[in-house]
Amino acid sequence: MQGFLVVAVLFSIQEFTRAEPKPKCPSRCDVSTCPSPSCPSGYVPDRCNCCLVCAQGEGDACGRKDDLPCGDGLECKHPAGKRLSKGVCQCKLGYNVCGSDGKTYGNVCQLKAMSRKALQQGLPAITQVQKGPCETSIGPSHPNSPRYKFNFIADVVEKIAPAVVHIELFLRHPLFGRNVPLSSGSGFIMSETGLIVTNAHVVSSTTPVSGRQQLKVQMHNGDVYEATIKDIDKKSDIATIKVNPQKKLPVLLLGHSADLRPGEFVVAIGSPFALQNTVTTGIVSTAQRDGKELGIRDSDMDYIQTDAIINYGNSGGPLVNLDGEVIGINTLKVAAGISFAIPSDRITRFLNESLDKQSKEVRSVKKRFIGIRMLTITQALVEELKQQNPDFPDVSSGIYVHEVVPNSPAQKGGIKDGDIIVKLNGRPLMSTSDLQEALMEEAALLLEVRRGNDDLLFNIEPDIIMQ
Repeated sequence: MQGFLVVAVLFSIQEFTRAEPKPKCPSRCDVSTCPSPSCPSGYVPDRCNCCLVCAQGEGDACGRKDDLPCGDGLECKHPAGKRLSKGVCQCKLGYNVCGSDGKTYGNVCQLKAMSRKALQQGLPAITQVQKGPCETSIGPSHPNSPRYKFNFIADVVEKIAPAVVHIELFLRHPLFGRNVPLSSGSGFIMSETGLIVTNAHVVSSTTPVSGRQQLKVQMHNGDVYEATIKDIDKKSDIATIKVNPQKKLPVLLLGHSADLRPGEFVVAIGSPFALQNTVTTGIVSTAQRDGKELGIRDSDMDYIQTDAIINYGNSGGPLVNLDGEVIGINTLKVAAGISFAIPSDRITRFLNESLDKQSKEVRSVKKRFIGIRMLTITQALVEELKQQNPDFPDVSSGIYVHEVVPNSPAQKGGIKDGDIIVKLNGRPLMSTSDLQEALMEEAALLLEVRRGNDDLLFNIEPDIIMQ
């Protein structure tokens, strides 16, 4: 019996294998060994806090001691009741979203990853324009939502008001040097980075004027920014303007105006007579009022007719349903109780066409210029340079900067004669053709340079010299 117990104890002893020791962190960080900084899920510091490495993406392992954190918008999900076990990075918001490129994404994290990729290629960022797929749905998509059950006007206003802005167009008087108001109206924020949708007539003067015009945008919290026009369609009376905020902004999403039904409750919000956050409500009379019936010549648009009051200054503001989705831009008032809005499906088409136009403009760039005369590093070149300078570093590949053109992007960015460019955007450079190809495809360049015994990083933004 005693022998049996000894055997049982021996079989119950767990074997431990000594874990391989982790490599020690270097006393001095060598940035030339850092990986490429282009990461679809964002960046996190490595274990030694020397380099930025890619965060874990959607579906990657997480939660264990050596796992990196999940990327932007992702969270680590563990099996139920097993907090210390291996987890998986999942998007915090799991519903489909429609992007400004007209494509449907599985979730907002996938959209953000594609947007980062577009920015790395010099293309416009992709923003979320609405919740759910881009395709127009048939019939009510949320039969149990407040839109179909209750009249939660106050809840709707509380939800949308932070993303509605007041817009003023000024003319800088050439003689007196003061701003003269030309027009004012409203708009709503479509992206966290400051893209705003409004009417074309709000941001452009209807009569020719001489002098410098200036757009100012006042946010719901009182912050004021200068804005620039990104795109404008005067025939459709739609425009997008851009501000550069210091923090992320609240946004509104577009609904499907094709789903609107006569008799449906809507809310109009804007800044009539510069009175910000003015709210009116009404019902939809029709979602297909031909512009020609309103006396608008050459119109190819069907307007939303509502009895929600739209006054001067309300133009450009959002018309929303009870789910807080934008289903139109408040545009004009014919008489008391008869107002019209541009349908949101037309806004979506305008945004898609605008993005496509910007993408074509980017792709039309033929040549970029940084301003260096360069040679591919070869063994023969290294031997020749060592004869001239015995301290020339031992390198086997890269690009030798023979001369930097004065006042060029390279000189302004810090590149000097005699530098050796060893990496570009984290990728080793083998020849001058590698750099020339990158100039055609990538908007910004992160150059890793060997200067003497030092490894340095320089951000260079090329000049466009031919389009």
